[in-house]
Amino acid sequence: MTDTDPVTVTVFSDYVCPFCYLGRHSLEGYRESRDEETGELEIDWHPFDLRSGKRRPDGTIDTDVDDGKDEDYYAQAKENVRRLQEEYDVEMDLEIATDVDSLDAQVLSYYVKQHHPYETWLAFDESVFAALWREGEDIGDRDLLVSLADDAGVDPAEAHSALDDDALREEVTGRFEEAKRRGVTGVPTFAYDGHAARGAVPPEHLRRLVEGA
Repeated sequence: MTDTDPVTVTVFSDYVCPFCYLGRHSLEGYRESRDEETGELEIDWHPFDLRSGKRRPDGTIDTDVDDGKDEDYYAQAKENVRRLQEEYDVEMDLEIATDVDSLDAQVLSYYVKQHHPYETWLAFDESVFAALWREGEDIGDRDLLVSLADDAGVDPAEAHSALDDDALREEVTGRFEEAKRRGVTGVPTFAYDGHAARGAVPPEHLRRLVEGA
């Protein structure tokens, strides 16, 4: 590898996970700290489904399903979100989004990643995170997703077609299962060169993961 070759970090995440949003800010902090000799940092994003056990056949979310997460769990999660939000200096409108589904967002993101340049996918990916966590918008809304894709440089008709593609949806579902087979049990998970870090770990932790120092 030359000094200018990009370094790729694999990231498993779900847009409805606040710690995935915070973790991406941590990753960005690490990316900005890298010097020219260590090369650019790119993301190889892999989708992960946090709503599979709560998604009704019509696509809506059943928040009454017992997933083992009680009021104490969510209270602690919100406290951790607030702590990391302050630590990473991240603007957030929401702390938890239990009634939002990201399946359509992940389907379209996966399509953009496969069929468009990296920069286009990254712009869409970041805009989905921002729409939910910074603007408080419903990223399960297809019109919103198509608009975000359009802003990133994807033709709206193409985005609509991707969202209506059942074969693509099945492929993304297969990616969810593949992540589990690879041992991913929670998100965000950052992986590099056979090693992994789980959670919204600080930039210095990501530096150690990638650079071993």
